[in-house]
Amino acid sequence: KACAAMVELAHTALGGLDALVNAAGVIGAGSVLDTTAGEWDRVMDSNLRSIHLMTRAAAPELAKRRGAIVNLSSVAGPRPYANLAAYCVSKAAVDQYTRCAALDLAPLGVRVNAVNPGVVVSELHTVTNPVPDYAGFLERSKATHPLGRVGQPEEIAALILFLLSDEAGWVTGATMSIDGGRALASAR
Repeated sequence: KACAAMVELAHTALGGLDALVNAAGVIGAGSVLDTTAGEWDRVMDSNLRSIHLMTRAAAPELAKRRGAIVNLSSVAGPRPYANLAAYCVSKAAVDQYTRCAALDLAPLGVRVNAVNPGVVVSELHTVTNPVPDYAGFLERSKATHPLGRVGQPEEIAALILFLLSDEAGWVTGATMSIDGGRALASAR
């Protein structure tokens, strides 16, 4: 009901719906041995279930205007990391969900893509699973990205805007890395 209400609010306020960006998410630390069922559900609900519910709610309105959807995934979608089991699995599922939704919504004229960021300066590591020394974390993260720095929110937003634009009108089902080369690097 909350998702339908958000879609209705956007439709009423804007006169229609052209785009949906599924950007909610959390990170959760834990290996396959110590991630509790509750923690698993928390991460899956936020990172995957929310995308499904919002997509279902928005698709009819998006179809009216041949709109587009962009899902926020992660460098952890195509690549596993130790002690991030639920997070990595949820983001891999987002990538696959994106491809399934692209096929299912194509007949309606709705495009669906995902972006896979590396470490970006954001609240992900300060709110959802706080890193004790965030500044140190960002500094250490530079070495795990071949371009030698972490990403900025504006860089992710620019790719999302492109994927929502008419210039990307023939792009659907793509999962695009925007990670300073991190997915290419070996684990350190």
